[in-house]
Amino acid sequence: MATEVKLPRLGQGMESGTIVKWLKSEGEPVQKGEALYELDTDKVTQEVEAEASGVLLKIAVQEGEVEVGRTIAFIGAEGEAVAPPQEEPPPTSAEKPAEAPAREPEREEGRRAAAAAAEAQPLPSSNGRANGRIKASPLARRIARERGIELSALAGTGPDGRIVAADVEGADAPPPSLGAAPPATTESRPLSNVRKTIARRLTEAWTVPAFQLTVNADMTRANELVQKQRELYPDVRITVTDVLTKVSAQALMRHRDMNVQYTGDALLVFAAADVGIAVAAPQGLVVPVVRGADRLSIAQIAQVRADLVSRAREGKLRTDDLQGGTFTISNLGMYDIDQFIAVLNPPQASILAVGSTREQVVPRASAESDWELRVLPLMTMTLTCDHRAVDGATGAEFLKTLKAFLEDPGLAL
Repeated sequence: MATEVKLPRLGQGMESGTIVKWLKSEGEPVQKGEALYELDTDKVTQEVEAEASGVLLKIAVQEGEVEVGRTIAFIGAEGEAVAPPQEEPPPTSAEKPAEAPAREPEREEGRRAAAAAAEAQPLPSSNGRANGRIKASPLARRIARERGIELSALAGTGPDGRIVAADVEGADAPPPSLGAAPPATTESRPLSNVRKTIARRLTEAWTVPAFQLTVNADMTRANELVQKQRELYPDVRITVTDVLTKVSAQALMRHRDMNVQYTGDALLVFAAADVGIAVAAPQGLVVPVVRGADRLSIAQIAQVRADLVSRAREGKLRTDDLQGGTFTISNLGMYDIDQFIAVLNPPQASILAVGSTREQVVPRASAESDWELRVLPLMTMTLTCDHRAVDGATGAEFLKTLKAFLEDPGLAL
């Protein structure tokens, strides 16, 4: 008997998801654990694996939003018939069915008039139109809009003449006009589930009573450590973010009152530092988590971080990759940003905003107790804390330790 493929619940509170595209076509063999389709949830867009092996007999829902638990496809043996949806059973009584009541003259006259009007209307065409509207997938519409291609000029190759992305990509865009420039149009982009979640969570974070603390760290030794680590592990691309993740995790273990979450009636104090890394992905900001960063080496952190960032930008993160962080680092130094304030990532109680490293002239005391000017690579860090969970002195002590670890990484390693 064919196995029903139902939309799974991939996290607490998930009630529905949006099927983006199927990675298998009807009639193709499927192995258990193989990626079957892409699903957009309120957290991330991810590939969902098949729960059974066989042949994809039928796709019941091609794309769009679907509630959790609904049957979206069938997997079974090749050639196996899929049972159609259950219909209301016919009456089982052996009695002769009752005759339909006679129509009233006025109602009969109206019925004939409506039928005559319907016959006068032109029949719907089979070239991908329904009720006067061109049938096309959302992706096909977006590509056509971006390339200036009229959907009405295309012939759809999808089911019932539906225009799909491949039809638009194979069409030629109209040549640019030699006359006046066309009027500018405003594009309306529907919010994805990920963008809706970002908006909801950051609005929630904005209501949290928070405070910020800022320090500058001399990155001379940290930069030297990055260079030595790259020489030691040439196959791993080690970055300043990896060093930051390691020393932040070590500082969290020194200051356990920072490694917390606020729940309303309790503070959850965690035994391990699970550090989230803010990543600008195409679908929006995501924060995958490096778990147990306090127990990993810098090279191991770099490998985990590279994998998470790569999958985030390809839209292949799993729900588990985004859950359970105890602290977040948001580094915009690569964008030439000197300093910024990051918004909290609830329910975490703190987030570190990191700017770029700048060569700056700094007065320093010499061995002879005289002051001299030195050029140092300084990096600005701003710590935002949830004041309901973290006091100012606690945050200051943590930031002091973090600065010391960066300026002398041997203290942390």
